[in-house]
Amino acid sequence: MLETLRKLDSDCKFYQASSSEMFGSSPPPQNEKTPFYPRSPYAIAKLYAFWMAVNYREAYNLFICNGILFNHESPRRGKTFVTRKITQGLAKIKAEKQKYIYLGNLKAKRDWGYAPEYVKLMWKILQQNDPDDFVIGTGETHSIKEFLEETFNYLDMDWNKYVKIDPRYFRPTDVEILRADTSKSEKILDWQPKVKFSELARIMVDYDMLSFGLNPPGEGISFLEKNGLLWTDSIETLG
Repeated sequence: MLETLRKLDSDCKFYQASSSEMFGSSPPPQNEKTPFYPRSPYAIAKLYAFWMAVNYREAYNLFICNGILFNHESPRRGKTFVTRKITQGLAKIKAEKQKYIYLGNLKAKRDWGYAPEYVKLMWKILQQNDPDDFVIGTGETHSIKEFLEETFNYLDMDWNKYVKIDPRYFRPTDVEILRADTSKSEKILDWQPKVKFSELARIMVDYDMLSFGLNPPGEGISFLEKNGLLWTDSIETLG
């Protein structure tokens, strides 16, 4: 794609979806100047794409940007990703379709944000006068255990009764902690996330409960409505 862009010799703009996983074992907070230390094949592949984007930008004066996004979640998150695995599992437990949720390392910490907000930032990155790279996150970090506590407490349930640890889900080289330093994005893109950790958990629980015909507490949906973030009534196209 980059080579095609070079040959077109046009005013096209290119956004490369980079990942916070590229930082790997580098200590937090991580920003655009933090050294990369990837810990998985996925992160290594993302790092290759990052540097290819930088190389083509500098070599051929192309408008190419890297958005280094930290974990961005929504009700449309893939069902094998830990946040969605937890919220959908919780909904299934409430619907009596599942007894337990099987997880791995509960100590891993991530910077979780709301995907629709991040997509707006992707567009905004491409509206700048000059191409550049930006870290996008919330600046907060929480463990998987904290996410369990947040989601189960929302429904007045004890997660310890429904979660089992499965060694199959432990990674051979895991990333312990990721937390974004978004100083550059705050200054240049005027970035301030509206959806933080607690709101995100409630949004995802609400919509997974709705998908199983259950009545959710509704705090997550209400938050989206009050903040002008609810632009569809369809669970399938929410975010």
